[in-house]
Amino acid sequence: MRSIWFWTVLVSMVAAGTHAAKPNPERNAYFGDLHVHTRYSFDAYIFNVRADPDDAYRYARGAPLKHAFGYPIRLRGAPLDFMAVTDHATYMGVLDAMGDEDHRLSKTPIAQELISADPAIVLAAFRRVAQAIITGEADPALQHTDVIREAWQREIAAAERHNKPGEFTTFIAYEYTSNPPFNLHRNVVFRGSKAPVQPFAATDSNNPEDLWDWMDKNREAGMEALAIPHNSNWSNGLMFQRTQYAGEPLDRAYAEQRMRNEPIVEITQVKGTSDTHPLLSPNDEWADFEIFADSPAANALGGEEPTEIHIKGSYVRDALLTGLELEDNEGFNPYRFGLIGASDTHNAGAPYEEAHFYSKTGINDGLPQRRGSVPPDGIDTWDAYEALPADQKPAPYLVEWGASGLAGVWAEENTRESLYTALRRKETFATTGTRVRVRFFAGYGFGELDLEDPNVVMHLYKEGVPMGGDLIAKRRDTPQFLAWAARDAQSAWLQRLQIIKGWIEDGEPKEAVYDMACSDGLEPDPATARCPDNGASVDLSTCAFDIDKGDTELRAVWQDPNFDPTQRAFYYVRVLENPTCRWSTWDALRAGIEPRPDVHKTIQERAWSSPIWLVPR
Repeated sequence: MRSIWFWTVLVSMVAAGTHAAKPNPERNAYFGDLHVHTRYSFDAYIFNVRADPDDAYRYARGAPLKHAFGYPIRLRGAPLDFMAVTDHATYMGVLDAMGDEDHRLSKTPIAQELISADPAIVLAAFRRVAQAIITGEADPALQHTDVIREAWQREIAAAERHNKPGEFTTFIAYEYTSNPPFNLHRNVVFRGSKAPVQPFAATDSNNPEDLWDWMDKNREAGMEALAIPHNSNWSNGLMFQRTQYAGEPLDRAYAEQRMRNEPIVEITQVKGTSDTHPLLSPNDEWADFEIFADSPAANALGGEEPTEIHIKGSYVRDALLTGLELEDNEGFNPYRFGLIGASDTHNAGAPYEEAHFYSKTGINDGLPQRRGSVPPDGIDTWDAYEALPADQKPAPYLVEWGASGLAGVWAEENTRESLYTALRRKETFATTGTRVRVRFFAGYGFGELDLEDPNVVMHLYKEGVPMGGDLIAKRRDTPQFLAWAARDAQSAWLQRLQIIKGWIEDGEPKEAVYDMACSDGLEPDPATARCPDNGASVDLSTCAFDIDKGDTELRAVWQDPNFDPTQRAFYYVRVLENPTCRWSTWDALRAGIEPRPDVHKTIQERAWSSPIWLVPR
């Protein structure tokens, strides 16, 4: 007899991308991307990206798209179920207008600089454009409100045009790009067809709290939206700090407003993974995953290695722990958020697969030589590459880009209302681009469930709480956690299913990683809570990975061996695939050279569920 997980996944696969006659009360897994840039973003346009929102939506549904270098790009896996184009609000569409010889802005001096054949002149113009994001002060030569509003209306029209309830969902959205001087970016996603005449930008205010005020006012006018922080790993501790923007202490009003407007965050995307850092989680063997060495924290220290104090406030797990501490001490929690992944592509179409990577920003990194995974022409060894002057090598961070990620949502049907409601309730999960499906529930009496019962999922919803929810502790009973993961048929097999716990003990934040289920019939070691190595490997000469190791499905019912009903805690699931080649290794293989020695040659694709919070009675 096949497990209920098999049938749940089957229902999800059939329902996704097709119009179901009735909403599925057991909910389907839908995959999408809520972070995509097109030619209307100033930085995409500067790097010769000319694809527009219509092109982006067609790409998401499986159509080919022309890269800035002229070669075709196309999804190799299934089409996406939902997407949002999120062009920067700052100067939205202005550079696109400047590039149109028939538009009045094309005759302005800065337009001539931006289309110059001299790269130095273009770079200087780009820095001038980007300066507004750092200072929050609009450049009069670029701040053309009528052009911005026209571009925004075209964005809205494209989202409306491509929204096909039951088949493919689009959201009206944009990026608020505050960077004073470190990353405080958010994507703002509207629930329905109602949106303001102009998006709130960093040039209106660099303070995210002002963005929330604007969102609250829009909500009162019937324009519901949520904001999604991203790249907290680039925030130098500011994204999840312990004070308000201007330095005032956090309070309940701040926490309530933040959670009202920001129920979810990006945990992974092209600019790295923001789950945790080895310095913050030294006992987590999988913490060193797509970490940005060339981070703002390192740059702020003049290139010195950051310490734990420099990265606190920049990673999701640390923020979740901070939230528990604030809740214990102050009675409020501004960091009770769910998790998604996204791409942040600036090509209008993202490379979610390591084997088919074309990077992020048009002609800036659209070839292996331009992103540092292959030496430039005439250089055939990495030693010779290292000897080159810095101005003859790509920016160091380009080889650290990742082929990530995707948002997973459990919803009754593929519509704006259903998906948005799921985002609000945080029944979401994140992947690094793979289509692994993850479910996670907590409750009491799960150990007595018959997992082959066709009604088990409805029972879990009725008697337990799904990811994103709160479970009230019982003084005399220990809760059970039930997790399922199903393999992406286009990717490697699953290696292990883990649960990550965070709690506060004697005023100190604590965390632990437990392996819940192991592949290949293996069992976690009771002493270490770790699965034995399943022996899966990768042939770096071909990038072929083992097909005789790993499982198609992992599931487990787990109890916390150190459960304390008086302690606040959070739990979330992490799923690891067997190792596969990183995109940089694929680039080197195709070029016939050894992979770059200072970059990881393989990765373990993964997925994370949103947390479940244990609330003391």
